[in-house]
Amino acid sequence: MQIRIAGTVQDSIVDGPGLRYVIFTQGCPHRCEGCHNPETHDFSGGKLTDTDVLFEECTENPLTGGVTFSGGEPFCQAEALYELGKRFKERGLHLIAYSGWTFEELLKKAESEEYIGKLLSILDILVDGRFELAKRSLMLKYRGSENQRIVDVQRSIVENIVAEVEI
Repeated sequence: MQIRIAGTVQDSIVDGPGLRYVIFTQGCPHRCEGCHNPETHDFSGGKLTDTDVLFEECTENPLTGGVTFSGGEPFCQAEALYELGKRFKERGLHLIAYSGWTFEELLKKAESEEYIGKLLSILDILVDGRFELAKRSLMLKYRGSENQRIVDVQRSIVENIVAEVEI
């Protein structure tokens, strides 16, 4: 399956706990002021690649403990990330996604967009909410602004609440 990406980072220690493989998706409707990755906004930018290539590249390092879907806006390519994410989960990898949409907004979108719900169903953690420049803080772990939350997705789904966690 094809996916449009801005790039990848192997061996990241800043995009979630442990040693991670990071996929930066291409295309973002939010265009937050002060965005850390403005080059990912254009939906026609970046490059098309095959999810099999990403899977093989990620699993080359046996020390990789998790995968992070960043962007851009990962939920704009939910089908490809769901299919890829299923394979990562089968390997026992921890999954995080960043989104400019809140958990509640994603649940609402999932009512009409099947793969958004499917992608949520396999995530361990969601860092949600738009980056807000006025609320930016360099003291926050794994997020850029104070309005963003670190959500335990599976607990949130089971308990029908937004379960925030520290990771």
